[in-house]
Amino acid sequence: MTSLLPRNLSVVIRPVHYRDLDSIERLTQESFMATTPTGVSHANRQMQWLRRWYGLLKFLSWFPNPLQYRFCAYVAEQGRMLLGMIQVSPFNRTRSTWRIDRVMLERAADKLGIGSQLLRYCFESILEARTWVLEVNINDVEALALYRQNGFQRLAEITHWEIEPALVAELAQSEPDLPNLLPVSNADAQLLYQLDTASMPPLVRQVFDRNLRDFKTSLFGALTDAVKQWLTKTEVVSGYVFEPQRKAAIGYFQVQLERQGESPHVATLTVHPAYTWLYPELLSQLARIAQDFPQQGLRLASLDYQPEREEYLERIGAKRIEHTLIMSRSVWHKLRESKFVSLEGIQWTDVLQGLQPARKPIPGGMSWAKTVQQPISDIPAPTKSEPVNFKCSNCNMEASCLNESVDTQQEK
Repeated sequence: MTSLLPRNLSVVIRPVHYRDLDSIERLTQESFMATTPTGVSHANRQMQWLRRWYGLLKFLSWFPNPLQYRFCAYVAEQGRMLLGMIQVSPFNRTRSTWRIDRVMLERAADKLGIGSQLLRYCFESILEARTWVLEVNINDVEALALYRQNGFQRLAEITHWEIEPALVAELAQSEPDLPNLLPVSNADAQLLYQLDTASMPPLVRQVFDRNLRDFKTSLFGALTDAVKQWLTKTEVVSGYVFEPQRKAAIGYFQVQLERQGESPHVATLTVHPAYTWLYPELLSQLARIAQDFPQQGLRLASLDYQPEREEYLERIGAKRIEHTLIMSRSVWHKLRESKFVSLEGIQWTDVLQGLQPARKPIPGGMSWAKTVQQPISDIPAPTKSEPVNFKCSNCNMEASCLNESVDTQQEK
C-alpha cells in the first residue's frame, strides 16, 4: 500500500482529528484480530464510545481539567494515508510518569520506523514526563523490538488470571475473617499511600512515582466516575483492612462489577507483604460482593514480586489468560539522545571547566609566614655523598643526648 505513494512525501505527526476515526477503527480491528473475539468486541465498544464523545473530549483537551488527557492521541500520516496511531495518558496525578496506552501501525508500513517516530514525537512534545511506562504482551515480538529500540527496559512481569463463575460461587460460600474492613474515603489516603509504598520494590516505586494525591478523589472526579458508571452499566466497590495495633492499612481491594453480564468483573488487590494470609479472605469477600450481580468470572493480576498471590491462585484453580511485561523508559535516555557523547573522548579539562578559576588569583597583603621562603627551584638538590641536614628547634637537646650516648659507650 505504501508503494503507491511518492517516496519524497515525508511522514507528518499530528494530533488526531475526527476524520481519522474511520482509519483508526480499521487499525484497531486489524490489531485485535490476532488476539481473541472478546478483544475485538471490546475495541468496537471503545470506538463507539469515542465517536459519541469525541467533540466533548476535544473541547476538554484545550484547558486544564481532570479530563484534559482522557484522549491524548497522535497519528502518523503520509500524503492522505494514515500509517499509525499512538495514545498516551498520565500515569500519576503529578504527570511525572506517562503511560503509552497503545500503538497501532499499518501492516504494510515500516513498523520500526513509523513506530519510532510516533514514540519520539511524544518524548519530545510532552516535556513534563520524566518516565514512560507501558504494558506489552510477552509474545508480541514486533512490539518488544520497537520498545527496546527506543530505550524501554523490563520493569516487572504481570500474569493476568481469571476465576471462573463456578469457582467464584464456591469462594462466596466461606465466611471471610475481616473484622476491620472499612470503606475507602479521602481521609484514608495516607494509609493507602503507605500500603502502596510498602507493597512494591523500590525500583517500581520510583518509576510509578505516586504520592498522596493519587489516592484522593476530587468532587469533579467523583461526579465523573458516577457518570461513567451510569453510562457503562458498571459499579465500583472498594474497601481496606485496618490493623489497629500498627494503625496501618494491610490490605485493599477495588472491584468493577458488570451489571449487564457481558464481560467478567475486574478486581485490584494490594496486600502488605507481611500479611499474605489476607488473600483467601479478600477473595472470599470479592466473591460475596459479586453474588448480587450477574454470574460472571473474576479477573485480577499478579506481578512477579508477589509469589504468594500466584501460589494461592494456582492452588484454587484460577486460569492464566495472559502474560505481559511492564517496561519503562527514563528521562536519561532523552539526555543521551539529544547529544551523542562518547566516554572515550571526554577530556577532564572540559568536564571540570566549571571548577577552574575564571581569572588568575591576586595574592593578598597578609602573610602568615615571618620570612619569605626560597623557591623550590633555587634550592640545590642533595647528592648521595652529601648528608642531608634537617633544621629543628630542639637541636641542643638532640646534641646533648648524642654526647651522653657517646660517653656511655666510652665507659663501657
